[in-house]
Amino acid sequence: MEGNDPKHIARALGNVARSKGMSEIAKKSGLGRQALYRALSEDGNPTLETLLGVLDALGLQLTVQPRAA
Repeated sequence: MEGNDPKHIARALGNVARSKGMSEIAKKSGLGRQALYRALSEDGNPTLETLLGVLDALGLQLTVQPRAA
């Protein structure tokens, strides 16, 4: 996340989701499996809703904090 590169973040999250089983992540997140593959691919551009759904399905959460000075 530190690099702030959306494509890198989507790809990394996709790798984690695939390692846990994309069908299971799709089921837990309420999102379509094919849509997840597309959104979390190298050229994907997931919506905030998709991102939050996948993070929740993985047992993760998005946290915002001030940058270190």
